[in-house]
Amino acid sequence: MIPTPHITAKEGEFARTVLMPGDPLRAKYIAENYLTDAVLVNNTRGVQGYTGYYKGKRVSVMASGMGIPSIGIYSYELFNFYGVENIIRVGSAGMLSDKLQVRDIVVGMSAYTNSSYGDQFGFKGHVAPSCSWELLKAAVETGERLGVHVVPGALYSTDTFYDAHPNCKILQGLGVLAVEMEAAALYLNAAKAGKNALSICTISDNPFTGEGLSAEERQNTFTKMMEIALEIA
Repeated sequence: MIPTPHITAKEGEFARTVLMPGDPLRAKYIAENYLTDAVLVNNTRGVQGYTGYYKGKRVSVMASGMGIPSIGIYSYELFNFYGVENIIRVGSAGMLSDKLQVRDIVVGMSAYTNSSYGDQFGFKGHVAPSCSWELLKAAVETGERLGVHVVPGALYSTDTFYDAHPNCKILQGLGVLAVEMEAAALYLNAAKAGKNALSICTISDNPFTGEGLSAEERQNTFTKMMEIALEIA
């Protein structure tokens, strides 16, 4: 089904690997600053998607929007209708582990969630969304090569940004690294489609202390994360 209700790109306009930030402006930033010969292939609902080249490799970048329902739609359509094989989420996360610091980069081996997104797959139990081992291994090794410390571990994908009953302390006790809002749906869609996915996140804030990065600080720190993602694309 091409085009879809949410993506108007033509067949073949997306590369096999798509980087997926949440913010459409960050997708535009990656395309304009890292890709050569970048072409806008989608702008439906203001969700910008580009395809270009990074060091000779054909790569696409498209925003996911915020939250599980949004990335659930876009990643599903890319995997199932556009022939995309790999989606690498690049975004921010809130620190849960006391072993982390603001600006650290984490990669999600798995994703806890309070979402019912996985119920649609018919498993009568608790699903365990996990990333692609190949992408995870490549991200950690690339971080080492670039001199960037990358921490692998579990993420928590929450449906609620403003949570009346936050689970941060409980999840911290279970060794979860950080909280974000997208990885679980991305990993489940990849598993169902037989494709590959990874979530790379920069720690942007500490929900326990209120420490956080300014917009400028986020941009400078996120550069390292984006470079890792592009290198493994």
